[in-house]
Amino acid sequence: MQKPKLKRELGLFEVTLSGIGIILGAGIYALVGKAAGLAGDAVWISFVIAALIAALTGLSYAELSSMYPKAGAEYEYVRNAFGRKLAFLIAWLIIFSGIIGASTVALGFAGYFSALFGGSQISAAILLLVVLSSVLFRGIKESAWLAIAFTLIEAGGLVIIILIGIPYFGSVNYFEAQSGMGGIFQAAALIFFAFIGFEEIVRLSEETKNPERTIPLGLILSIGVSIVLYTLVAVSCVSVLGWRVLWESNAPLADVASVAFGERAFSVLSLIALCATSNTVLLMLLGTSRIIFGMAESGSLPSIFSKVHYRTRTPWAAIVFMVVSSAVFVLIGKIELAANATNFMVFATFAAVNLSLIALRYRKPELQRRFKTPLNIGRFPILPSFGAVFSILMLFNLGIEAIAIGIALLVLGFLAMVALRID
Repeated sequence: MQKPKLKRELGLFEVTLSGIGIILGAGIYALVGKAAGLAGDAVWISFVIAALIAALTGLSYAELSSMYPKAGAEYEYVRNAFGRKLAFLIAWLIIFSGIIGASTVALGFAGYFSALFGGSQISAAILLLVVLSSVLFRGIKESAWLAIAFTLIEAGGLVIIILIGIPYFGSVNYFEAQSGMGGIFQAAALIFFAFIGFEEIVRLSEETKNPERTIPLGLILSIGVSIVLYTLVAVSCVSVLGWRVLWESNAPLADVASVAFGERAFSVLSLIALCATSNTVLLMLLGTSRIIFGMAESGSLPSIFSKVHYRTRTPWAAIVFMVVSSAVFVLIGKIELAANATNFMVFATFAAVNLSLIALRYRKPELQRRFKTPLNIGRFPILPSFGAVFSILMLFNLGIEAIAIGIALLVLGFLAMVALRID
């Protein structure tokens, strides 16, 4: 009997909304206040700068996904550029980060859930993982539509914040930065993490119709929509509260919403936060299970993880592994230190992706590219080179603890690579 394959059911709409959903996540609900403390009323400029930096790597993902429309995504890009060993280590970081990220955000969901309805946070987090993994097992179409529903709700919350701010537009000097350009760039470095997530889209390549065109376009559209929403939210927040009040707030968007909703603001924003955190966990489980599947199909992980269910056409073994691993980290509870590995993983991965694109321009120039990054000198791509340099600089500007965790993960990945005899 022929081995079942993943089912191609996603179009541009589903891919773009999934991308917007994972980018928006829950970060904006906390980051805007802290960023305003650094950049003042000019915090919107920081959002634009962070968006442009993220877009550099986003364009690299777009070109590479048009060349290698595979679920393994980053693993496939690095493998074709630099070989299986480096590809395995990068994918190892991505998988580990996905597991930790899903469990961390699940605990974030549980905090809001317990505040509204009571009960154990650990139980709520594990229940969320189980429910979302059952949706992932049921089918990619069902998973995508649930993600779309969550995305519309969380994006709707941001639109509400923007609408609340419209009557206040013009109330502050939007170029006032109490710490000058240094503060604006510091805020941009902080805000950058609110844009992370667009890379999850490329892992849907084997479940997308016409992925060579759809995935790059979905990437660009999702980043573009997120830039507009984030920038307008930043302008709205400083217009309503001013940067000082925003900076001192523990729940900045809730405080903005309280202008319109009064005491009901907490409940309204908490319900939206439940959708935002659920969406982030769903898409983390989805994206990471697909890279596990892609690596198993390439022979770099045990073949059990390449198993696809005959009826649902989903990678059931990879999904089970993800939910069990994430639940284990939820049980540990205090994983704040380990969660810093996410920062290390992001910049290491982005550096590797940008360098892979540069290498493949010379090593495999004959490959068809349905999308190509702009601004090139001959074969040399200028924007990915900036993306690589920025990622490497940020990698070495992380705290000692984050770097130590990242190095420890790389050592574990190297031992796993030896055990699996990756050549």
